[in-house]
Amino acid sequence: MAKENHGVILPSWSDTTTKKTIINFVNRVNTENTSDYVPPGERIAVFDNDGTLWSEKPFYFQAFFLIDRLKAMAVDHPQWHDTQPYKAILEGDKQAISRLTEKDIIQMLAVTHTGMTVEQFQLIAGSWLKTAKHPRFNRLFTECVFQPMLELLDYLRDNGFKTYIVSGGGVEFVRAFAQEVYGIPPEQVIGSSVKTKFALRDGKFVLVKVPELGSVDDKEGKPVNINLHIGRKPLLAFGNSDGDLAMLQYTSTRDKANLMLLLHHDDGEREWAYDRESKIGRLDKAWDEARQKGWTIVSMQKDFQRVYPFDP
Repeated sequence: MAKENHGVILPSWSDTTTKKTIINFVNRVNTENTSDYVPPGERIAVFDNDGTLWSEKPFYFQAFFLIDRLKAMAVDHPQWHDTQPYKAILEGDKQAISRLTEKDIIQMLAVTHTGMTVEQFQLIAGSWLKTAKHPRFNRLFTECVFQPMLELLDYLRDNGFKTYIVSGGGVEFVRAFAQEVYGIPPEQVIGSSVKTKFALRDGKFVLVKVPELGSVDDKEGKPVNINLHIGRKPLLAFGNSDGDLAMLQYTSTRDKANLMLLLHHDDGEREWAYDRESKIGRLDKAWDEARQKGWTIVSMQKDFQRVYPFDP
């Protein structure tokens, strides 16, 4: 049976069908001598990060990091003030920013995220995360995590699950805070990446991030990377957008017990309300498939008693 908990299970979750579904699922896979029982070593739970474990509005938090990096580096690159796409970012030109292409974004990522060792990048990202604050809440970005999700991660681990992040964000960026914030170690973080090369710098052998795309961990890339890096099909998958649909579909093909969850951002007062029309975290195709197949749709408004750790 599931591990006994002498306190309240998932205290920041409302006492709804959603919470009962999660607890019932954990009990099922913990009950020996039943068809749903799964040995602890095989209990894999995968979570998207942006919009699932922490907020993703007004836009992805890593984009704020990119902007701050560009501004800091512009001191040594005065030509950027007259060159697109840098000019748009440095001047905060919203119209020009809205016209930026995928190629422009990749170009800026290459400038701000490569040319350094993996360790140097994580130090830069970690230092930024210690001071950078969300523009709406005036809280550290690492405080803008969802309290119910932190409790769910702990609850699953207490019951024999290994929890993984499978994010479209940069793998090294997420690894810079995942252990401290989520209790998820670096080896259990999967994300998008640039290529690295093995090199000798200052008498030390290091891995250097180079400006060449490695893996895009989004949409169909998520199940591909789950298989590549984990080698087991998840029992539980939790996402919030169409970018997570393939991960949920992959989890749904598991022969025995499985649980697919989608977080619906429907609380404009405490967080944001968005779904089908949103450019960030669009929930359209995944919403339709979840309703059609009976996956669990988690309502932030109804299922979360608290959203953030700093909420009363």
